[in-house]
Amino acid sequence: MSAIPGALAVHHVAYTVPDLDQAVEFFTGVLGARLLYRIGPVEDPEGEWMTRQLGVHREARAWIAMLRLGPVTNLELFEYRSPDQRRVLPRNSDWGGHHLAIAVEDVDAAAAHLRAQPGVEVLGEPQTVTDGGPIHGDRWVYFRTPWGLQLEILRMPPGMPYELDTSDRLYSPSESWR
Repeated sequence: MSAIPGALAVHHVAYTVPDLDQAVEFFTGVLGARLLYRIGPVEDPEGEWMTRQLGVHREARAWIAMLRLGPVTNLELFEYRSPDQRRVLPRNSDWGGHHLAIAVEDVDAAAAHLRAQPGVEVLGEPQTVTDGGPIHGDRWVYFRTPWGLQLEILRMPPGMPYELDTSDRLYSPSESWR
Protein backbone atom coordinates (compact mmCIF):
# COMPACT_ATOMS: atom_id res chain seq x y z
CA MET A 1 0.00 0.00 0.00
CA SER A 2 1.33 3.44 -0.88
CA ALA A 3 0.81 6.84 0.68
CA ILE A 4 1.06 10.38 -0.60
CA PRO A 5 4.79 11.16 -0.60
CA GLY A 6 5.66 13.65 2.12
CA ALA A 7 2.13 13.81 3.61
CA LEU A 8 2.20 15.65 6.95
CA ALA A 9 -1.35 16.08 8.22
CA VAL A 10 -4.89 17.00 7.25
CA HIS A 11 -4.75 20.75 6.67
CA HIS A 12 -8.47 21.60 6.60
CA VAL A 13 -11.98 20.41 5.90
CA ALA A 14 -14.26 22.49 3.69
CA TYR A 15 -17.98 22.96 3.18
CA THR A 16 -19.97 24.93 0.64
CA VAL A 17 -22.69 26.95 2.34
CA PRO A 18 -25.60 28.96 0.93
CA ASP A 19 -24.72 32.19 2.80
CA LEU A 20 -21.12 32.79 3.87
CA ASP A 21 -21.98 35.62 6.29
CA GLN A 22 -24.56 33.43 8.07
CA ALA A 23 -22.16 30.48 8.26
CA VAL A 24 -19.26 32.56 9.60
CA GLU A 25 -21.56 34.10 12.22
CA PHE A 26 -22.82 30.65 13.25
CA PHE A 27 -19.39 29.04 13.53
CA THR A 28 -17.88 32.02 15.38
CA GLY A 29 -20.88 33.09 17.47
CA VAL A 30 -22.46 29.72 18.36
CA LEU A 31 -19.55 27.26 18.15
CA GLY A 32 -16.66 29.53 19.16
CA ALA A 33 -14.56 29.36 15.98
CA ARG A 34 -12.11 32.14 15.13
CA LEU A 35 -12.19 33.81 11.72
CA LEU A 36 -8.70 33.77 10.17
CA TYR A 37 -9.39 35.40 6.81
CA ARG A 38 -11.90 35.99 4.01
CA ILE A 39 -11.27 36.28 0.26
CA GLY A 40 -13.36 36.70 -2.84
CA PRO A 41 -14.81 36.81 -5.22
CA VAL A 42 -12.61 34.18 -6.86
CA GLU A 43 -13.57 34.00 -10.52
CA ASP A 44 -12.26 33.60 -14.06
CA PRO A 45 -15.01 34.76 -16.42
CA GLU A 46 -12.82 34.52 -19.53
CA GLY A 47 -11.02 31.21 -19.05
CA GLU A 48 -11.33 27.62 -17.90
CA TRP A 49 -9.50 28.00 -14.58
CA MET A 50 -12.58 27.40 -12.38
CA THR A 51 -13.38 24.18 -14.25
CA ARG A 52 -9.80 22.95 -14.55
CA GLN A 53 -8.74 23.72 -10.96
CA LEU A 54 -11.96 23.34 -8.97
CA GLY A 55 -14.22 21.18 -11.12
CA VAL A 56 -17.03 23.77 -11.19
CA HIS A 57 -18.79 25.70 -13.97
CA ARG A 58 -16.45 28.10 -15.78
CA GLU A 59 -18.65 31.06 -14.74
CA ALA A 60 -18.74 30.12 -11.06
CA ARG A 61 -17.66 32.70 -8.48
CA ALA A 62 -16.61 31.86 -4.93
CA TRP A 63 -16.28 33.72 -1.65
CA ILE A 64 -14.16 31.96 0.95
CA ALA A 65 -13.59 32.16 4.70
CA MET A 66 -11.03 30.21 6.74
CA LEU A 67 -11.83 29.58 10.39
CA ARG A 68 -10.10 27.79 13.24
CA LEU A 69 -12.06 25.40 15.42
CA GLY A 70 -10.09 24.64 18.55
CA PRO A 71 -6.34 24.14 18.63
CA VAL A 72 -5.79 22.31 15.33
CA THR A 73 -8.84 22.15 13.03
CA ASN A 74 -8.98 24.53 10.08
CA LEU A 75 -12.44 24.90 8.51
CA GLU A 76 -12.80 26.47 5.06
CA LEU A 77 -16.23 27.74 4.04
CA PHE A 78 -17.21 28.50 0.44
CA GLU A 79 -20.17 30.39 -0.94
CA TYR A 80 -20.48 29.74 -4.67
CA ARG A 81 -22.66 31.40 -7.27
CA SER A 82 -22.82 29.28 -10.39
CA PRO A 83 -25.27 28.87 -13.28
CA ASP A 84 -25.49 25.09 -12.77
CA GLN A 85 -25.50 25.03 -8.96
CA ARG A 86 -27.50 22.31 -7.15
CA ARG A 87 -28.98 23.63 -3.91
CA VAL A 88 -29.69 20.45 -1.98
CA LEU A 89 -27.54 19.28 0.93
CA PRO A 90 -26.77 15.55 0.89
CA ARG A 91 -28.10 13.44 3.74
CA ASN A 92 -25.56 11.41 5.69
CA SER A 93 -26.73 8.34 3.74
CA ASP A 94 -26.18 10.00 0.32
CA TRP A 95 -22.96 9.73 -1.64
CA GLY A 96 -20.96 12.75 -0.54
CA GLY A 97 -22.86 12.84 2.74
CA HIS A 98 -20.79 14.21 5.58
CA HIS A 99 -20.69 15.70 9.03
CA LEU A 100 -18.15 17.39 11.27
CA ALA A 101 -17.85 16.06 14.84
CA ILE A 102 -16.86 18.35 17.70
CA ALA A 103 -15.52 16.91 20.96
CA VAL A 104 -17.12 18.50 24.02
CA GLU A 105 -16.70 18.06 27.76
CA ASP A 106 -20.44 17.56 28.41
CA VAL A 107 -22.73 16.46 25.56
CA ASP A 108 -25.91 17.25 27.48
CA ALA A 109 -24.82 20.82 28.29
CA ALA A 110 -23.67 21.37 24.69
CA ALA A 111 -26.98 20.01 23.35
CA ALA A 112 -28.92 22.35 25.65
CA HIS A 113 -26.83 25.30 24.37
CA LEU A 114 -27.53 24.30 20.76
CA ARG A 115 -31.27 23.86 21.38
CA ALA A 116 -31.39 27.49 22.58
CA GLN A 117 -29.92 28.80 19.30
CA PRO A 118 -32.36 30.12 16.69
CA GLY A 119 -32.72 27.77 13.72
CA VAL A 120 -30.60 24.95 15.19
CA GLU A 121 -32.22 21.51 15.23
CA VAL A 122 -30.83 18.92 17.66
CA LEU A 123 -31.68 15.50 16.24
CA GLY A 124 -33.15 13.36 19.00
CA GLU A 125 -31.52 13.08 22.39
CA PRO A 126 -27.90 12.43 23.37
CA GLN A 127 -27.08 8.73 23.17
CA THR A 128 -24.42 6.62 24.86
CA VAL A 129 -22.95 3.62 23.04
CA THR A 130 -23.46 0.61 25.33
CA ASP A 131 -22.90 -2.33 22.97
CA GLY A 132 -19.49 -3.37 24.35
CA GLY A 133 -17.90 -2.58 20.97
CA PRO A 134 -14.83 -0.48 20.13
CA ILE A 135 -16.42 2.86 21.10
CA HIS A 136 -18.40 1.67 24.13
CA GLY A 137 -18.99 4.71 26.36
CA ASP A 138 -19.06 7.29 23.55
CA ARG A 139 -21.83 9.86 24.15
CA TRP A 140 -23.08 11.78 21.10
CA VAL A 141 -25.89 13.64 19.32
CA TYR A 142 -26.25 15.13 15.84
CA PHE A 143 -27.59 18.58 15.06
CA ARG A 144 -28.34 20.75 12.03
CA THR A 145 -27.25 24.33 11.48
CA PRO A 146 -29.90 26.88 10.44
CA TRP A 147 -29.12 26.11 6.76
CA GLY A 148 -29.19 22.32 7.25
CA LEU A 149 -25.51 21.27 7.56
CA GLN A 150 -25.23 18.25 9.84
CA LEU A 151 -22.75 18.30 12.71
CA GLU A 152 -22.17 16.12 15.76
CA ILE A 153 -21.11 16.75 19.33
CA LEU A 154 -19.52 13.89 21.22
CA ARG A 155 -17.56 12.85 24.29
CA MET A 156 -15.31 9.79 24.15
CA PRO A 157 -13.99 9.01 27.61
CA PRO A 158 -10.36 7.90 28.03
CA GLY A 159 -9.61 4.20 27.76
CA MET A 160 -11.96 3.31 24.90
CA PRO A 161 -12.20 -0.45 24.17
CA TYR A 162 -10.65 -0.07 20.67
CA GLU A 163 -7.38 0.85 22.43
CA LEU A 164 -6.94 -2.80 23.46
CA ASP A 165 -6.38 -3.77 19.81
CA THR A 166 -4.03 -1.01 18.60
CA SER A 167 -1.38 1.36 19.86
CA ASP A 168 -2.88 4.11 17.67
CA ARG A 169 -5.10 6.63 19.44
CA LEU A 170 -7.75 9.05 18.25
CA TYR A 171 -6.81 12.66 18.80
CA SER A 172 -8.49 13.93 21.93
CA PRO A 173 -8.16 17.52 23.14
CA SER A 174 -7.07 18.06 26.72
CA GLU A 175 -8.78 21.39 27.34
CA SER A 176 -11.57 23.59 26.02
CA TRP A 177 -10.75 25.82 23.04
CA ARG A 178 -12.61 28.71 24.62
